Amino acid sequence: MAIKQRVKSLSASDNNLSDTFFQLKVLSGQDVLDAKIPSFESKVIESGYLTGIRPSHIDIFQINIGKLCNQACAHCHVDAGPDKKEENMDRNILERCLEIISEIDATTVDITGGAPEMNPHFRWFVQECRKLNKQVMVRCNLTIIVANKKYHDLPAFYAENNVQIVSSLPYFTKKRTDNQRGDGVFEDSIQALKMLNDIGYGKPESGLILDLVYNPSGAFLPGPQADLEAQFKDQLDRRYGIVFNSLYAITNLPISRFLDYLIESENYVDYMQELSNAFNPGTIEGLMCRNTLSVSWDGFIYDCDFNQMLDLKSDIAKPHINDFDVNALKNRQIVTNQHCFGCTAGAGSSCGGEIA
Repeated sequence: MAIKQRVKSLSASDNNLSDTFFQLKVLSGQDVLDAKIPSFESKVIESGYLTGIRPSHIDIFQINIGKLCNQACAHCHVDAGPDKKEENMDRNILERCLEIISEIDATTVDITGGAPEMNPHFRWFVQECRKLNKQVMVRCNLTIIVANKKYHDLPAFYAENNVQIVSSLPYFTKKRTDNQRGDGVFEDSIQALKMLNDIGYGKPESGLILDLVYNPSGAFLPGPQADLEAQFKDQLDRRYGIVFNSLYAITNLPISRFLDYLIESENYVDYMQELSNAFNPGTIEGLMCRNTLSVSWDGFIYDCDFNQMLDLKSDIAKPHINDFDVNALKNRQIVTNQHCFGCTAGAGSSCGGEIA
């Protein structure tokens, strides 16, 4: 059963799942769905991690710059959308992030949203990160480039600042893409990809990196990443003359709108059982929560973007950037819950695709 597009965020629809506490109750099976799923924590301990998952180093500083977006995709774990105008990172928080970025060893600043480009301070922040000699990665939904004339120069801006672009494209056909992300998204995405190609993105000799992200269109795990990448490269080149560098296959985690879809379609229990049955201890060492910090639009610190959307803050005394303590973060235990089965199933899943 394919995911159907959504036109409103969960909060705008007064859906109970807009409450992160309610989502956690669903995931734990309390009072909502009687799902007999083993605890993720028990699986980790059985795998030999007796004190839980611990961080390795801080290599990626990820910032959710705001939930405002020109789209409202059915699978969105952020519950982003056009109505999320208040949840935008302000200049003071961004300036504090820059201070931290300049002080720590992180090599990459990963900027996500929403559509991060809709934050009024976005371009300034990208330029300041580049001045610090950090690699900048932007999670671009592609359609923002063609949505409004004021964004048409984004490809040139990205190229001038050597920004790595990571963009979601559910499939290389219109029907499957539009079912997941909304009517007209596929055609706009193809137009945006051509604009990026025209300026050099995705072409090996240019050094301008354009990566795509694949999410399954239903309650199942993604296929092998290498196979999917080969299919996408062949089909996009043959049909549209589009090239790109790499494809990331990311498992849909049972959070926010995808959790809502699982419940509505009566796939929740089966999907959680599939994830837990596919638990792979070989993925733990490569989990993104071990080398990434995730900062929310209001400045709180999380172990990953998924924890952020469930409001599971990092396990330190003061998890806010105004009280940033790098030593405390290096010695923390990673906060986990049932959704973490999504990152450890099969070949694993992270913001950079497969792990194992």
